[in-house]
Amino acid sequence: MTQTIGIIGAGLVGKAVARLAIAAGCRVIISNSRGPDTLSSLIDTLGPRARAGNVDEVIAAADIVTLAVLLAAFEALPADKFAGKVVLDQTNYYPGMGGFRRTDLDDGELTSSELMQRYLRGAKLVKGLHNLSWIHMESNARPKGAADRTTLPIAGDDLAAKDAAMRFIEALGFNVVDAGTLADSWRIEPGTPIYFWRYAPVVPDGVSADEAKRIYQRRGEPISPNEAHGLIAEAVRPSPIGGTLDGMPQVHVDLFLEQASADTVGK
Repeated sequence: MTQTIGIIGAGLVGKAVARLAIAAGCRVIISNSRGPDTLSSLIDTLGPRARAGNVDEVIAAADIVTLAVLLAAFEALPADKFAGKVVLDQTNYYPGMGGFRRTDLDDGELTSSELMQRYLRGAKLVKGLHNLSWIHMESNARPKGAADRTTLPIAGDDLAAKDAAMRFIEALGFNVVDAGTLADSWRIEPGTPIYFWRYAPVVPDGVSADEAKRIYQRRGEPISPNEAHGLIAEAVRPSPIGGTLDGMPQVHVDLFLEQASADTVGK
């Protein structure tokens, strides 16, 4: 039976997930907070296996729900609707982004995905498909068995949900490794060795802005499952906790902010 993937958030990340899911043979239902009618051009582009709905319809119809929104928007989600659903948490904690900051996250009392799981009480939440940009999500995807297929991590507390998330991400074009529980998911959060940089190409110093953007579209060097396990194992919890744009090349900053501005519940 063909899976239905529900995508909450129609920004750049949500659109990338939709394109990959449809290429993998899934059905897609996607939402934003402005209503299904505002997504008609996107649905036309995605084709007959895609449709738009409101957030409640997406949750009800989906076999797996992906959260392609900023963490700052989590309290806009209808928590009571997610009971029993496999939820793929693509959010990340960037302190202050979207005006959002929490002491319990800053102090490492819980991970951002533990926070999301507490809010979505009955959901079966898995952290995943969160540690690379929407551009590199598409440029890095490769068929199963391809020599240059790269590896993504997941984390979660429910074994069956992790298995479902793993099979979905594999279908999109990636190898997958298990990084542990939601409490362990700090090992794959911003600031750790397996987050973002390994999936993006190196942009040389001194190139023009246009050339930098062209280079940035390319994939990074593929990561094997063994290498991914090593990167996870060597992670040290960043201090301060959470992502930062300090020291990031300007082309990365510009494209990251473009992504972040698009990935809200309202897009």
